[in-house]
Amino acid sequence: MPHPAKPLAALCAFLALASCSQATEPELTRARVNPSAEAAVMASAADRACLAEAVYFEAAATPEAQAAVAHVVLNRAEDSRFPKTVCGVVRDGCQFSYRCSGGSLALKDPVKRTGAQRTAVAALTGAPDPTGGALFFHAAAIEPGWFATLRRMGEIGGNVFYR
Repeated sequence: MPHPAKPLAALCAFLALASCSQATEPELTRARVNPSAEAAVMASAADRACLAEAVYFEAAATPEAQAAVAHVVLNRAEDSRFPKTVCGVVRDGCQFSYRCSGGSLALKDPVKRTGAQRTAVAALTGAPDPTGGALFFHAAAIEPGWFATLRRMGEIGGNVFYR
């Protein structure tokens, strides 16, 4: 059953959007994951929160890194090998290390939280994918064994991205 739409004021407060008063409720509740996809995946408030969480914990370093991580999650949601929703992708086992570290999942830092929320909304509403369709990434400082079988897409904000 779909989640009921949040009132615009509550959603704006959650997203911490300064220009939110200019947006309409349908623009916020019906944001597409990828506007060019044949079967548009509609983003719920839960999807926005899950995407912001992944961005917050995986890519706080730079806005470029945040956008890249957000798009990896969205790319996975559109790939048949992964769960079909943003929250499904984010919560899929230990795909994202912070989900299995045992640490708090609270987005405590207000500056990082606001940046992550804005990045999530931008990615969900059609911002360009800086990764070229990447489905995987890791910190540039480590060399996991699995990367050799994948096509390297590039390095963004201290992370290496693969397809």
